Amino acid sequence: MSQYVHMIRALKTPTAIKRLAELYGSREGMLVEQTARYTRTIKRHEELIGTESPVLMVSAPGRTEIGGNHTDHNKGMVLAAAVNLDALAAVSGRTDATVRIFSEGYAPLDISLEDLEAKKAEEGSSAAIIRGVAFKMKELGYQIGGFDAVVTSTVRGGSGLSSSAAFEVLVCSMFDALYNGWRMEAKERAQISRFAENVYFGKPSGLMDQMASSVGGLTFMDFKEENPHIAGINYNFAQKDMALVVINTGGGHDDLTHDYAAIPQEMRLVAECFGEETLRRVRPEQFMQSIPLIRETLQGQNPERCILRAAHYFTENKRVEAEVNALKHDDLDSFLRLIIESGRSSFTYLQNVFAKPEKQELSLALMLAETKLQGAGAWRVHGGGFAGTTLNFVPQKDVNDFVHSMEAVFGEYCCNVLAIRPEGPAFLSLDE
Repeated sequence: MSQYVHMIRALKTPTAIKRLAELYGSREGMLVEQTARYTRTIKRHEELIGTESPVLMVSAPGRTEIGGNHTDHNKGMVLAAAVNLDALAAVSGRTDATVRIFSEGYAPLDISLEDLEAKKAEEGSSAAIIRGVAFKMKELGYQIGGFDAVVTSTVRGGSGLSSSAAFEVLVCSMFDALYNGWRMEAKERAQISRFAENVYFGKPSGLMDQMASSVGGLTFMDFKEENPHIAGINYNFAQKDMALVVINTGGGHDDLTHDYAAIPQEMRLVAECFGEETLRRVRPEQFMQSIPLIRETLQGQNPERCILRAAHYFTENKRVEAEVNALKHDDLDSFLRLIIESGRSSFTYLQNVFAKPEKQELSLALMLAETKLQGAGAWRVHGGGFAGTTLNFVPQKDVNDFVHSMEAVFGEYCCNVLAIRPEGPAFLSLDE
């Protein structure tokens, strides 16, 4: 019997069924859906690669940002969670230094690990991520080597659930599973992934996306120090009959790089008025007392928006702490109120709900959610903003109606109804 047939049969064992439920939840139809997905991925590996080397199944989740909108890049606080959508790979080792990836929906990728230098021509590509992860792992003393992988992902690009972080963490996890005995710690895996995104992929970002994917579960993160403080939060929204729904409003991110980059830059301009690199080392009361001086110092650099964005940062940090406290005390009503406050601060002070007055999909989604959920749920901009997605807390009994109403405006399948995944990347053993 080939190992591929053996793996497919193993998907039906009690151990595998339990493992799938841990990763993807227990909603109706999950087991059939994921068993079929794993089977397709295994068969595709057999068709495209075919090997006698052991084939491993490795998964890395997407993430949702729950609190702390645009705070991590100024060493702030965040509440985030891994979700039950993931990047999944069937991967096998090679005896040479070649990495081949067959990623569903993309052209095959073939790179050599003999050359790990960053390449300007690769910026913005999957090749850059692989090369960057491999470089940093090797620099830190980890073993790397070639592999063949078939990859499929339910974390779609543009979904607002960080498909890039899921892929980065997946690549790191494949190297770890194949060559390091699955021993890498979550924080280090996240930092390696962020390095690849910042230095090789060419996208300036904080650490929140990679950390949420790498750590798993619902997590409080404080980025004040270089080694961030991470704490899991034991709270199950599903048990409170509350669903997380992320709406993809269809807006594109392609021409918004400047808008995203302006937020951390403008916050740091305010910090520089106090001789600091980031706002985290500035006291909120000191900031408020110094607004006239900041406004004068930053003349010609949009001082009013800089001040408003800094004000959002300070209040958002306090909200994250309050959100965590509300969950610890099982005060869902206070938590939902804080989520709404966060969204309003992003809209009014951070100003990341739209970049151009003629493109206001997010504004429309937020208005519709407020109309549907007022007094029963919560709504806010999700992630970077300007285009893309909103996050909504919807009572379970209202989910179908909520999704139907949003699909009528933004199109079929615009909604992702999510569950929190209790762990980060996972290595599934199908060798029983």
